[in-house]
Amino acid sequence: MIQPQKSPPDLDHFRSLLATHMARKGLRSTDQRRLIVETFFASNDHVSIEQLLASVRSRDPKVGYATVYRTLKLLTECGVAYERRFGDGLARYELADDVTHHDHLICVECASIVEFEEPRIEVLQEEIAGRYGFELRSHKHEMYGVCPACRARPRKRG
Repeated sequence: MIQPQKSPPDLDHFRSLLATHMARKGLRSTDQRRLIVETFFASNDHVSIEQLLASVRSRDPKVGYATVYRTLKLLTECGVAYERRFGDGLARYELADDVTHHDHLICVECASIVEFEEPRIEVLQEEIAGRYGFELRSHKHEMYGVCPACRARPRKRG
């Protein structure tokens, strides 16, 4: 299935959010922190700490796990990143781009994640929230199943 092309996120907006947050907290912008942030911005996926660390270390082998962890927590604190947990015990991070809101299909066998947008779901959520008197501020929609590639694999018989 061909996914519609999304417009790229406004990374300067996210850089500004981060800079403002760091200034408020009295934090410095180090070379390692900038490398981690820019590598995170360049990732097109739901990246784990380990995946981001591997990407960053390909450019600077001295970057430590704790530095990546603290930087991702900082990005989450200031609203630049969302931490996602898809039921496999791993925390993954994605850009907090509410302009291009999407939901997730997660394969329970290979852990692949497919992002999708469905306007009918968005309308239905608003209707349901209204029915119960809620004003929605945010939501996350995750569906778990088996992807086409895993379903096509021959099954082992026990």
